[in-house]
Parts: sequence; C-alpha cells; structure tokens
Amino acid sequence: MTAAGEGRGHRRVPPVLARIAGQPRAVAVLAGSVASPVHAYLFRGPSGSGRREAAVAFAAALVCPDGGCGECAACHDALAGRHPDVVVVERSGASILVDDARSIVALAQRGPAVANRQVVVLTDFELVGLAAPVLLKTIEEPPTTTVFVVLAESVTPALVTIASRCVEVEFVRLDLATLDAALVADGIAPEVAAGAAAAAGGRLDRARLLARDPGFAARQAAWRDVPARLDGTGATVARVVAELLASTDELVAVVRARQAEELAAAAAAEKRAGERRVTGRQAVEEAHKREQRRVRTDELRAGLSALVAIYGGRLAAGALPPRLVAAAASAVAAIDSAAAALSRNPNEALLLEALLLELDDGG
Repeated sequence: MTAAGEGRGHRRVPPVLARIAGQPRAVAVLAGSVASPVHAYLFRGPSGSGRREAAVAFAAALVCPDGGCGECAACHDALAGRHPDVVVVERSGASILVDDARSIVALAQRGPAVANRQVVVLTDFELVGLAAPVLLKTIEEPPTTTVFVVLAESVTPALVTIASRCVEVEFVRLDLATLDAALVADGIAPEVAAGAAAAAGGRLDRARLLARDPGFAARQAAWRDVPARLDGTGATVARVVAELLASTDELVAVVRARQAEELAAAAAAEKRAGERRVTGRQAVEEAHKREQRRVRTDELRAGLSALVAIYGGRLAAGALPPRLVAAAASAVAAIDSAAAALSRNPNEALLLEALLLELDDGG
C-alpha cells in the first residue's frame, strides 16, 4: 500500500500528534487514521527524522479513549513507555533474528490488557533479513486488536513484501529551520538552538541532545583547532586524538545519565504496579548500548565534518598555490574516508591517528 490520508479533508490533529516536528504530511496521514486504523503501517525515513517518536505518539492516540488527547493516563503512560498495550520491540542482535520474529508473532496474538487494541512498534526493520518470512503472515493478517507500526530507514529487498502489506508513511530529513524552531519550542535559548541545529546533521534527537550539553561548543572548537595544532609529530597526533575521544566520552556520559534516569523511572513504575523488576530490562539495556554507540559515532562524524569545512573552505577560497590545493583536496578525501569507516566499528584511536598523520594543515 502507499501512503494514504491526503485529501481526507482538514481533520483535527490530536494533541499527541501535533507535537511531531517538521512532518506535516506524515501527521496528516496519522491524524486521518486514528479513528479507524488499518492493521499495519510502515514509517520510512532517515534516522533522526522523528519516526520513533511519531510511532509512540501514534500508539498513544490509538490507545487513548479520546483519540490522543495528550492529557489522560493512557496518553501519559504510552508516551512514557509504560502503557501495557504499547510495546516497542528492539532487535536482540545485529539484525532482526528469526527468534525475534517468533516472539513478535506470539506477542501479536496476545489481547490488549486495558485498551481496545494493542500497538506493536517494530524498530530497525531495514535489518529484517531472513526473519521476514516468519513475520509476513502475522503482519498481513494480525488479530483485529493488534496494530503494527514498522520502522525502517529504507525498504530493503527483504522488507519489500512486508512493506507491500503496510500503509507507508514517509518521514523526511528535517531542515535547519525546522530543527531550530523545534528546539526553541522546547525552551532552548535561540542562540543555543541555532548552534545545536547547525551541528545536528538533520537529526532532531541529536539536536536536542546537543542543545542540553554544556560541553558542545568546546568540543566543536576542539575539532576546529585540530589543523592548527598539527606539527608533523606523532606525539602531538596522539595527544590530540586522546583529547578528542575524551570529549566524546563526555557526551556519551550525558546519554548514560539520561538512560539511568529512564530505567529508574521505569523501575519505580513497575514497583507501583506490583512488579519486582523492569519488564524486558535486558532488551532495554541492549537498546541503550546501541544508542550510546550511535551517539558516539554521530559525534565523531560531526567532528570530522568540522574538519571538512576547514579544508573545504581553503579550496573554496581559491588563489592557492597548486601544492596547497592538492593538500586540501587530499585532506577532504581522507576525512570523508575516515567518516565512512566509522560505520564498520573500527578502533577509533587508530582511525583518527592515521587520519591526522595524513592531514596537512596547508603550511
């Protein structure tokens, strides 16, 4: 199925969906679906575009007695990740495993606990691989009380058949103005919002993280200072790399602290409900580790982008001797190669040391 909902008139957007930033077409589709949802939706778009937040908000609207009022206990619990009929399924390995798929099939057969339906959110489904055939029949024809929301960056060959059974809702990369406005709406000072939005690479989650990180400006400055600090010695390269990685660790520590607060809140909610431990704690902790890795990689890529801007600026300036033009072009190519290599989970220190040894500050 393709995206539906356009042309259904100007339906009221439920408050829980109105908070979704920069995705008016997606919001229109979802608002038109709340009253009578179909069995499965595919939220497709780049990381950081708000797909996951939109999935939880849509789920809140579907379990809310008033269609997403944003004020009732059902909405609050769904948005906080503790509603019993809103289940976010995280993969247990590097891809979606067959065992994961079997667990999802069993989950789909479970009836809702307190609402009229349950919503099952399936994350990272561009990685579905060999598990897809196990899920196809269930996603195509789940029980009438189960709604699937499948999240994927793109429709991979393994995902094509499942995608054809879903209403596809497209999410687009957010532009700078949208990020800036979203941060200001969150209460961030305009000057801080502008800097965080510019460094976020189109990702709202990263923009929000940076906006609340007091070390953000200092880390950006440290990366911009790298070319001037290089003196042709390995000792300096090692020292600079150690400082850059230490500053990256500081950002990951911010994320860990927030995750610890989330786990503590979940544990408190479970205790109030009579449970002794957080349901699915291992899966939550694995998801936290993946988030930490993603934040770390995003931060290193942002630093490398700052370097590209410096060397690329030299090329754009023109009127340079041929030797310096060649050096700047070589530096940009080397930085781009290092950024691409981050996706292969390399030894970060060795990768950055090799890069900085190769860079030329232009003399």
